[in-house]
Amino acid sequence: MKKELRYTPEARKDLATVWMGVWAASKDFDTADRYINDLQDTIGKRKQFPFSGIPLYYQNLFTGYYSVNFKAYKAFYRINGEFIEVIRILPIKTNYIQILFNEENEL
Repeated sequence: MKKELRYTPEARKDLATVWMGVWAASKDFDTADRYINDLQDTIGKRKQFPFSGIPLYYQNLFTGYYSVNFKAYKAFYRINGEFIEVIRILPIKTNYIQILFNEENEL
């Protein structure tokens, strides 16, 4: 069953940050737009098979998050009923566990 895709406000801000980074590197609006479109297409492929993402474990426990890689970025999402909620889009080299959970939070 195909699920609807939703982006959190943080994920939308992340998309804008990615766009600005690509534009800054390329100085080309079309390149930045194409990069974001390709990133969103990659995420969108999970609508048909939502569990095909990479499950995220922390301290040997499944967090409820899945991820999908796209070039230098990793998109994190959860499956909530009939929709997929994209939580964050972060650089792969980021300490995403700390960002997603803050070390103070217990899973």
